[in-house]
Amino acid sequence: MADHETMMSKCSEGKPVVAMVAVEVAFAIVNVLIKRVLDEGMPALVFITYRFIAAAIFLAPIAHLLERKTRPKLTLRILCHIFFSALFGGTLTQYFFLLGLEFTTATFTCAFINMVPVATFLMALPFGLETANLKSKAGRAKVAGTVVSVSGAMLLTLYKGVALSNTRSHSHSHSREVQQILRHRWTIGTIALVGACLSWSSWFLIQAKIGKSYPTPYSSTALMSLLSAIQSGILGLALDRSIGMWGLKGKLEILTVLYSGIVGSGLCYVVMSWCVKRRGPVFTAAFSPLIQIVVAIIEVSILHESLRLGSVLGSLVVIVGLYILLWGKTMETKSSVTKQLHEIHEEGDEAQWQIQQQQQQQP
Repeated sequence: MADHETMMSKCSEGKPVVAMVAVEVAFAIVNVLIKRVLDEGMPALVFITYRFIAAAIFLAPIAHLLERKTRPKLTLRILCHIFFSALFGGTLTQYFFLLGLEFTTATFTCAFINMVPVATFLMALPFGLETANLKSKAGRAKVAGTVVSVSGAMLLTLYKGVALSNTRSHSHSHSREVQQILRHRWTIGTIALVGACLSWSSWFLIQAKIGKSYPTPYSSTALMSLLSAIQSGILGLALDRSIGMWGLKGKLEILTVLYSGIVGSGLCYVVMSWCVKRRGPVFTAAFSPLIQIVVAIIEVSILHESLRLGSVLGSLVVIVGLYILLWGKTMETKSSVTKQLHEIHEEGDEAQWQIQQQQQQQP
């Protein structure tokens, strides 16, 4: 019986891991598809708007069927939280991310997004969602992991290095003016990715609060998607009032919108919301490096994109830092659980002692 309970407990603990691996693989496929449609000229905000419309339409009936009896009342406070969740986790993250993706490469973009867990940890400190006690081994590991990851991000950003794979790029034949334009675009893309990283990290913190006050992941994600679609549409119309840009051209654009909306912005956000509730924002964000690995495999083996030494070295340093941070987080969680069990045991002993004292005092 005890062995069965232990096995069930391990399976329960492993579900968030399996879920996040599936999420990151799905995100990697989304990123490769998005890069293709952006290169073919699809406006970023048009894509974002349609993506979240598809997500909202897909999730709304599921939310109604599964959560109509358990859904809490939607107060103005909760609605404000979901509005900012849509703004930071949907509209701004996607816009900055797609801008960075358009001006750099999918592999570089995913490598840079690896900084999201570190940024999430740093942003969680002032709000008390995370701690960094340097007197404990777990606290020192989390700080060391943060420093290593930031160092890797700097290497990733400042050093490109030689190409490690055959590439279809013809950069050697580019004129000096063209190379300057490419460097300028790369700089803009990098700045956009910094914005995407900070915005996405903010979403994890907001979602942790929503998960407690409105614990219905399908409903909150459907509402978030609807608000993100409205925000993106308004922003798109404000920047460019041309009606012609809103038409979808070809099967690839339609497929990318549907897949990224239903899977990327629908199911994946639901699963991430569930994982944030189960294991916290830092654990959920720590799986981001898997996106880069899958994207790099697709780009190099299928799309024949270049793979740079700087991206590889920087990514490896970032990943090492991430898992030092995750190791520290795991140690802290185990220590906290052990402490709670010890306190419960002591309280139980104290209660048993009081019962014995009362029995002895009875005539």
